[in-house]
This record gives sequence, structure tokens and C-alpha cells, in this order.
Amino acid sequence: MHALKKTVMTVLSAALLSVCVVSPAGAADKDKTDDKQPKPTGQMSTVGGKRLGEVGTQVDLGPGAPVLPKELTARSWIVADAEDGKVLASHNAHWRLPPASTLKMLFADTVLPALQPKTMTHLVTEDELAGIGEGSSLVGVKEDQSYTVHDLWLGVFLRSGNDAVHVLSEMYGGVPATVAAMQRHAEELQALDTTVVSPDGYDSPKQVSSAYDLTLFARSGMQKADFREYAATATAKFPGGRKKGKRESFEIQNTNRLITGDIGVDPYQGIAGVKNGYTTHAGNTFTGIAERDGKVLLVTVMNPSSEESHAVYKEAAHLLDWGFASEGKVTPVGELVPPRSAVPAKDSTPAAGADKAEKKHPAAAAATGPAGTNGVWTALAIAGGALVVLAGAVFLVNRRWPLPDLVRRLPRH
Repeated sequence: MHALKKTVMTVLSAALLSVCVVSPAGAADKDKTDDKQPKPTGQMSTVGGKRLGEVGTQVDLGPGAPVLPKELTARSWIVADAEDGKVLASHNAHWRLPPASTLKMLFADTVLPALQPKTMTHLVTEDELAGIGEGSSLVGVKEDQSYTVHDLWLGVFLRSGNDAVHVLSEMYGGVPATVAAMQRHAEELQALDTTVVSPDGYDSPKQVSSAYDLTLFARSGMQKADFREYAATATAKFPGGRKKGKRESFEIQNTNRLITGDIGVDPYQGIAGVKNGYTTHAGNTFTGIAERDGKVLLVTVMNPSSEESHAVYKEAAHLLDWGFASEGKVTPVGELVPPRSAVPAKDSTPAAGADKAEKKHPAAAAATGPAGTNGVWTALAIAGGALVVLAGAVFLVNRRWPLPDLVRRLPRH
């Protein structure tokens, strides 16, 4: 009997030892898999909170909160409440990465208020279309043809047309002046991860942003009625060439697949914009905003590694679903800071936790635009400055804004 007990104990011990060995091995295998994923190599900013500067996923799940989606492969992402600015969860939120055409949100937020009225027409010249990067997305702007500002913004938002961006930049005071203004505006929004080199987001050395900053750009842009309209437009007519003396037009469709849908991806219920992008170095990037049952969420996804078709949209949709399901069940891990002009004077330094080493970008120096502008650029700068202050006040006084009807037309999925 004693021998039998000894045998049984030996077998149980062996079994337990086997479990103890196998489990850590399995965990180690998972760690090895995670180690294969790219990670930030330098220190990240802590604007918006210390947790947002930490590497990896940041989330505080409360009782009844759903777990984060398993299908996430993006290098960086963030989910935030668009109105109160609370960050519900993030992953490498401040990792400086190439932004691709999502940088056009900053372009629009900077330039759109100054080019009014939107019915203003402009005759495009050959020089205005020079310097567009090879392989750029285009809407089809032609030299010696006239377009309204409204037409050109549709080309920017729906087709991500770099040709439309360059023409609008020239109308604003030139590409260099536009880049400088965008950099100043990024700093006004406390988007300190962003370095602007081109207005259209085309791959350029040193041009970077972050999921956190792109979300700030979207939140600021959506405060403006025209920005909301363009970001939510699914299809539109764009002017073409002339035939028999009559101006023709053709239809353009928004490349944001959560608005228009595509094979393998459905329109997202409640989507209201904002911008997608792709370049060789950036991979796929996307910032979206959606409303459901009175709750408005922002999500940004940068460079998914998944080879699945439309992965950037699917991961964004999963994060939005999670965010809506998590209402009141998670503790925020940070916040989307307001613009500098919306912070009381005594607190107008960078947001709590911002890197002390952050320096003012050279492009933020007063740029009066190219010589010979006859004060036009100065007038635009003054108008833009007033609008910045006004936008800052909006964040404090009225953080809600009416989203386009599109959010009520799309079916649930």
C-alpha cells in the first residue's frame, strides 16, 4: 500500500512538473512573438498623461468592461472620447511615425478657415501643379481650368488629391508658408510629436506625427462646420474638362471605406469622417470619428502589420465597437489636451507631463510668406490667429458639435 502511494505521488509530481514547465514555455513563446512587433526606440512624449508615454498597450478595465479586440496589429493606436477628451485606451500613442495623408487633417484645419468664401474661384496655373510627388494620389485638377475652393476641398477630403492640396497651398501663400503655418498650428494644438515637411503628407525625410497628434487634429477640425461637411461626404461631382464649350464633371467617391464600404468592409454605423492615408513608409493610416447613442468617439490607427485586406479600417471599427461598449466601464489612461489658447494664462505652458526637452520647431518662427505678397499673407495670418483663439474658446464653452446627417443614415452592422 505504501509502495502504491509512493508511485501515485511520483506520477502526480511528474504531472505537476510537466504543467509548470509547459505553461512558462507557452508564455515565453508568446513573448517571443510580441518581441517581433516593432516598438518605439526612443523616449515618447507624455503630453496628455504619463501613461500615454509608455510603450505598449495602456488600458484600465473596470467591472464588466469588454476586453480589447484581439485582431489589433497596428504599431500605434488610440481611442478617445471626442467631446470630453478622455483617452479610453492606447498603444504607443506618442510614437512618431510617418502620417501619410492623415496629415491633410492638419492642412485643412490650418488653411480652410482662411480661404473663404468657399464659392471663390481660382484659375489653376502650371506652376501650382509643379512639385507634386511621384505616385501621389490625384483628384484630376488641370491647369488653365477654374475651380471653386469648395471643389478643391472635395478633392482633398474625398480623393486625397495632392494636386488640390498644392493649389490650395498656393492660394494660401505658397507651400513653404503653408508648411510653416501648419507647424505653428500643430504647436498651438499641443501636437508636439509632429514635424511638417510637406502639406499633403507625402513621404519626406523627418516628416512625422503620432496617433495622439492625429487625433488632436481631427478633434480640432471637427469643430468647424465646413470641415465636418467635407469629412462626411461620400460622393460628389468634380469639374472636368470642357467639351464643345461646356464644362463637364465626373463623380468622385470618398476613399474612407468606413463611409463608402468596399469588398470585405461594411460602412460603419454612425461614422462621420475623417481621413485615411497610405504611403510606402507610413503604411496604412486612419483617423475616424463616429457617434452612437449620443456618444462620440475618435480613433486613430497607424500602420497595421496584418496582411488582411482593409486591415486599417477593420481594426479601427473593432476599436470603435470596443469604445462604445466600454462606456463607463474603463478608467481613462490620459486625455486629449486642449489648444494652448484654451488654457488659462497661468497654465499656458505645455500640458502636464510634456517633455521639458521639447523645443519650438524652427518652422514655427514668424513666417510672413514669400516676398511680394502685398500684405495678403499678413492678413491671412491675422485672420488665422483670430480663428485659433476662437477655436480655443469653443473647446471650453461648447464641446459638442452637430455631426452630419450621414451618421444617422448608415445602417447598423
